[in-house]
Amino acid sequence: MSRLLLGVALWSTSLGACAAGGPLGIDHRVNMEESGVWSREIQKAIFYGSMATSVSGALIEGTETRLGLTFWRAAESGGIAAIEAGVMKKVFTRPRPSQINDPDLWFQGNNYQSFPSGETALATGVVTPFILEYGRDQPAVWALAAIPTYVAMARVKSQAHWQTDVLTSIALGTATGYFVSQREHPLTLSFQPGGVFVGLRYRW
Repeated sequence: MSRLLLGVALWSTSLGACAAGGPLGIDHRVNMEESGVWSREIQKAIFYGSMATSVSGALIEGTETRLGLTFWRAAESGGIAAIEAGVMKKVFTRPRPSQINDPDLWFQGNNYQSFPSGETALATGVVTPFILEYGRDQPAVWALAAIPTYVAMARVKSQAHWQTDVLTSIALGTATGYFVSQREHPLTLSFQPGGVFVGLRYRW
């Protein structure tokens, strides 16, 4: 996933800002673009589709197969990453580019929740377990990295987030996905005997 971080970082610094700021000196407001492929409807479809796919895949497959366990880890990782991002928003209260054109403002109150991007964190958290599980023997799985890359770019183009917001979210989702993937059993099933969930397709 370091390639994803690098790619988004290079894109972020190539947008031609006249003045930039933020913790890495790359944050700047870009021209608003929410039409065509960058429309908010498409962004929402990818966000909710990522959640629905990971959760439904986990429930249908269960944890007794490689694919099912990966789906479960993806659902868990995405959910945890989104919650972590939500907590960080409340702590850092950074204004969005659409609210104030100053990337160096932080701790401005609860009406400001730019840092980090919950949608980008969730998208990264969902795809990371699949890349970690299948990336070596099926390199095509790396194409899933296009999902969080798109989400990150779209959120910046929507003036909803600064560049470091989405970069932090990618790092957050990647770290969460890695942590979840290192566990033998899902965290949410730790109360189950053996941490196993039998998928719906095997019950019927």
